[in-house]
Order: sequence, then structure tokens, then C-alpha cells
Amino acid sequence: MASSPGTTLAGAIGEADGLTPALRGFLDNNPALPTPFLALDLDVVEHRYRQLEQVLPMARVLYAVKANPAREILERLAETGSCFDVASPGEIDRCLKLGIDPSRLAYGNTIKKERDIAYAFYRGITTFTVDADAELEKVARQAPGATVYVRLATDGKGADWPLSRKFGCDHTGAVALARKAHRAGMSVGLSFHVGSQQRDVNAWDEPLATVANVIGDLTSLGVPVAGVNLGGGLPSRYREPVAGVGEYGGAIRGALERHMGAGFAGEILIEPGRYLVGDAGLIETEVVLISQRGAEDELRWVYLDIGMFNGLTETLGEAIRYRVQAPGCGGPDGPVVLAGPSCDSADVLYERSSYRLPWSLQVGDHVRVFSTGAYTSSYSSVWFNGFEPLRCFYVTASQEPEVVA
Repeated sequence: MASSPGTTLAGAIGEADGLTPALRGFLDNNPALPTPFLALDLDVVEHRYRQLEQVLPMARVLYAVKANPAREILERLAETGSCFDVASPGEIDRCLKLGIDPSRLAYGNTIKKERDIAYAFYRGITTFTVDADAELEKVARQAPGATVYVRLATDGKGADWPLSRKFGCDHTGAVALARKAHRAGMSVGLSFHVGSQQRDVNAWDEPLATVANVIGDLTSLGVPVAGVNLGGGLPSRYREPVAGVGEYGGAIRGALERHMGAGFAGEILIEPGRYLVGDAGLIETEVVLISQRGAEDELRWVYLDIGMFNGLTETLGEAIRYRVQAPGCGGPDGPVVLAGPSCDSADVLYERSSYRLPWSLQVGDHVRVFSTGAYTSSYSSVWFNGFEPLRCFYVTASQEPEVVA
């Protein structure tokens, strides 16, 4: 766990088989544990947090709870000093029940019921994000004197999971919203998000140039800017290579220096989710069926006991391409289609992305899906087709490997 901030993201994951000692110990001690399940190493989560602190020391880190809201993760990150980006009253309550002070929470969802804003403010949350006039009016009514971050739109270019179109306003709209918030007695910040699983280390440059221009206009109007939220976007290690966190940190620091300069006195925030927890977890799954559509067709359909509806939602459109391994199976491999177990024709994970698995793979064998700590358990459906929600286990190197009955 001692790799430097400049190492690749793979460096924190483990050895050649992709397992940390804690994950290997858990799997070795639970060979008969029914699948599917997620196992996640909490030490990797803390390691990622510490790396981010090193490469972006000027930024306050807010973990995006939606990535994985497990109590064990929230507790571990709270102990490290993290703050939290929450998206609903449910996430607010989850954090507060663990004793996390409301001053460490920011309500970052731009689409909120007015009564939920009132509830959040009542519970002590004073930071909200908006990108529309009607949303700002709700916050002004229900959270007087709060800090409001105005979210700017981005194109999401370079991200495997873009967050464009649905969120954000343009330059003119941001100036108008910030000015209105200031007149209502609220502190004003600016935010953006470059898209989730952003593989372009320079993706923060253009949005920060826009932010600097907005700040210039607001300064001329007498509106101070309390902070800039850089959003999320830092990637996990999936099938395609990504740069090291040190390279991302260097690019973001450079963009801040170019566009914000040394004179900006506001706070800098960043909201990682996937980066902190994605590579900490793996999903163990079982092969339910292997079939071929024709006698001459070498393409096998491999059906797993987990699919799009019980954890692997981000395979939608084959956007997130996880690393897949069949432990214990060797020899030559061949092309496969990977699909889930439900009686829904949409439950096909990978058909166009050229996945391959050993020809020796048999029904009942295990398949391991790596870097699945983010957006799996939180996306898992509740009993669709009668399949239970994804079971999760959280481990550390400092504890004896858990034996699950």
C-alpha cells in the first residue's frame, strides 16, 4: 500500500492476479460462499484518499456517497477526515447516523424537492448546488443564508460515463444565478463535472477557463466567489489503460494555476467517488450457462449469475468495460458474449467489446469482475426476477479473514 502518488492506478490494487492480501485471504477462507457477491478492501479506499490529498493538497475532498454508501466505507473515510457529497435525504441520514458532522456534508444534487432542501437545512447542511432559477428559488426560501454552488455545463468529452445534457448552465446563466443568489444573501461558489471515468487528464482545463471568465464577470458586478468545486471524474482501472493519479493531479494543478492564479482566495473542492472505491472491490460470480447459437459458431454466450439489474448496470451501452478473469481456468481462449441471468433481453453485458475467456471454462466455474467497488451495490435492484440484492463484504489487512457461514 505504499506506492507513490505518481504510480499508475494499477499500483494500489495488488499483485498479478489483481488481489490485495486482504481480498485474497477473504476468498481463500470462503471458497464455498454463494455467488454473486462484492468483496471490498477498505485499506485501498484509504490509500486512494491519501494519494489524492498528496497530489491535490489545496482541495477539500468530498466523497460522492452515491458511488457506494456502505457504512464501512463512510466510517473509514470519516476517520481519514473526508467530507461527503450527498444526493438525497437518505444519504444525509446515513451520514448523520454515523456521527458525521453536518458541516462535512454538501447537498450536491441539482434536482431536489423543496421539502428535502428544508429537511437538509434543518439537519444542519448549509451547502447546496443549483443550475436553474427555480432550484435557486427553492434554496433561497428553505435555506436562507446558505452557500450555493452554481453548476456549469460541460460536454463530458473523454469520459466513459458522460454527465452532460442533464446538468449545468452556460456562462450567462451562471452569472445570472450567482448574482441572484448574492442578492438573496447567500454565499456563491461555482462547480462543474467533467464526466465520470474521465480518461483525459486535461479535461479540467477548459471548464476552469470558463470558471475564470465567470469569476471575472462576477467580480466586476461585486459578487465574491467563495469556492470552486472541481467535481468528480477521476477514474478507476478498467480494461483500457488510464494515467496515474499523479498525472491527473499535476494536470489539474496546472489548470488551476493558469486560470485561477495565485490571487483566488476561495476554497477548492473535489468530489471523487469512483476513484476512491472502484478499484477496492471485486465481484465473484458463477457461470450459469454456456451456449453456442450454431454448430459452426465459435462465439460462446456465457451467462453469469449477476447482470445489469443486480449490480453491473454500468455495462449499459458497454460504457464501463470491467476487467474479467476466470481464476483456475487456463489454456487457449476464445470470443464470448457475457450476459446476465434475468429473463430480460436487455441483460447483455458485453457483445461488441471483444471479450475472451478460456475454452476450458465450464458451467459452475467462477468468473471474477475487477474494480467493481463503485456503482454496483448502489445500483443493484431489489428482487428483480427474485434475485436478492448484491451481498457485500468489507475487509482489511489488519483483521483476520472473515469466514462467512
